[in-house]
Amino acid sequence: MPTVNAISEFLDALAPPDLAEDWDNVGLLVGDRETAVDRLMTCLTVTPASANEAIDRGADLVITHHPLPFRPLKHLTTDTTPGRLLLDLIRADIAVYSPHTAFDSAASGINQRLAEGLGLDDIQPLLADKNNANIGAGRFGRLASLRPLREMIERVKTFLSVEGLHAVGSVEQQVSVVAVACGAAGQFLSVARANGCNLLITGETNFHTCLEAEASNIAMLLPGHFASERFAVELLANELERNFTDVEVWASEREADPLVWV
Repeated sequence: MPTVNAISEFLDALAPPDLAEDWDNVGLLVGDRETAVDRLMTCLTVTPASANEAIDRGADLVITHHPLPFRPLKHLTTDTTPGRLLLDLIRADIAVYSPHTAFDSAASGINQRLAEGLGLDDIQPLLADKNNANIGAGRFGRLASLRPLREMIERVKTFLSVEGLHAVGSVEQQVSVVAVACGAAGQFLSVARANGCNLLITGETNFHTCLEAEASNIAMLLPGHFASERFAVELLANELERNFTDVEVWASEREADPLVWV
């Protein structure tokens, strides 16, 4: 049976921590490295629902995309939601690992998988790592030919299993060079424009970034923060199951997008 450390080392190789943004908190965040892992759950975020699921099902390790804790805690008490969740997991002897932005930028990380899943060719980082041109933040690639935005809307909805999304631009607008950046990544609009992209797909962004995209004639598709990353949590669970065959692995079945289409 593998240890927390063995699985952490596997994840460190998949998404090297030095790829993470300076402000991030990645790696093994809670737990004893020598603990044996019999059950493992992946999730996008540790919430009351996903934490209770891990506890109820006897998980030894939770791999959460979003870190817990994310920022330093001055006090570890039940007065705050992060404190309550951490204390519950610690009492249940559950370790916590987060790859977050390292996994976003890795060679086979979320953005690479998103670009491939949407059928892009000649995929490259939007912001390449200074030491390796094949990895870095975001991705962009090309479609085989000019396609109307409505076709990309359907590709995104199908791949991410969403019923709706926000779009900037006419559905008949023709696009051919597509940038992707999971989560909340409107800051990549200028980088996408510099790389000749005419479509940026990200989970969410603010109103003024949408106005800037419209003024620049760059279409945007916003399927939501949850949807833009949750698919990779499920793929990661499958990958861990293949590599650690004696561990029961599952992607959280209780976590859900707090935003719903009504």
